[in-house]
Amino acid sequence: MPKRVPLRQCMACRKMKPKSELTRAVKSPEGEITLDSTGKKPGRGAYICNDASCLNKAIKSNALSRVFKTKIPEDILDGLLKQSEQMVK
Repeated sequence: MPKRVPLRQCMACRKMKPKSELTRAVKSPEGEITLDSTGKKPGRGAYICNDASCLNKAIKSNALSRVFKTKIPEDILDGLLKQSEQMVK
């Protein structure tokens, strides 16, 4: 019997994909929001596709703010964009 592949939904495009194809955005218990490439950081997590277009779509539609139930400052959003570009490379 083949091993089951865990699926997660991208918060921007709403497509179900294998967990390995997505990046986890995390709000730590201290309130810091980062991208987690390992998928193991503690805190509230939400998944997003590994491309900048999905992250841009999530930012424009305020999906990150809704998921984490907080207003996200512009400097953190810029940092997330830079971090996602580095992860893709």
